[in-house]
Amino acid sequence: MRNLKPNLLSIIIMVSLLMSSCTNTVKDSTFYHDNLERTYVLYKPINVPENAPLVFVLHSYGRYANEHMQSLQLNSLAETNKFVVCYPQGTLDVNTGKPYWTGGLSNSSIDDVGYLTELAKYLQTKYNLDSNRTFVCGISNGGFMSYALACESPDVFKAMASVTGTMTGHLWKNRNAIKLPIPILQISGMKDDVVPIDGSMSIEYGWGGAPHMDSIMNYWSRFNQCKETDTLFISKVINAYHYKNGIHGNEVWYYKLNNFGHDLPTLDNSGLASNELIWDFFSKY
Repeated sequence: MRNLKPNLLSIIIMVSLLMSSCTNTVKDSTFYHDNLERTYVLYKPINVPENAPLVFVLHSYGRYANEHMQSLQLNSLAETNKFVVCYPQGTLDVNTGKPYWTGGLSNSSIDDVGYLTELAKYLQTKYNLDSNRTFVCGISNGGFMSYALACESPDVFKAMASVTGTMTGHLWKNRNAIKLPIPILQISGMKDDVVPIDGSMSIEYGWGGAPHMDSIMNYWSRFNQCKETDTLFISKVINAYHYKNGIHGNEVWYYKLNNFGHDLPTLDNSGLASNELIWDFFSKY
């Protein structure tokens, strides 16, 4: 390398930088919070611009970030629309040994809200991402965690989406302490027997205790000061309610899937592409 002329060395460096900017990146990384080493997977599209949006995707109970990345298939949308996707990893439940999120439980020593909030701030700074367009979505247990972030960290996560998740009893009982209203998207299966839409989930371990999802969505629409409601009958099995014209233009979207259980809705199994709907919702903000 010492024998290269300065101008040739500069050309090599420039070509290397150009090549690195023209390839997408899937990167496994670690982040320390609260004396714990946490991990996450980051997907960075080709030629992502500065101030691009950042979307957090939270896995369901017992799943791992890499598996979840394949399930939701958000990376292709990220490539087209130029946003960065973070797939954080939860810790292991001491009762089962499976990965999970604390998601609004009152009896856990794990600070998932702090971890995800600080990780978002770190990624915003490191990759020059837009702090006003950082969003979070999650499936099942990840949906619970998304509600926890909506309640406790709405200054960082500007909108959230929950697929087959809900609020814990603890979050619901303490909803008057929520800091700020943010846009909410909820997708629920009417035949979900794991997180029942009617609020009948067992209060054992602290997960249950919130009411029917209709009541939760009515609360968020009122909290966001939504003044209009559009009722959409998308198909024989999908009913949707868009609560609109809220404070700061916020909206609350509520999708109810008839004859659908506790699963990730796709075009094949329900006629609803969850990944596309989630990005359509986030892209409004």
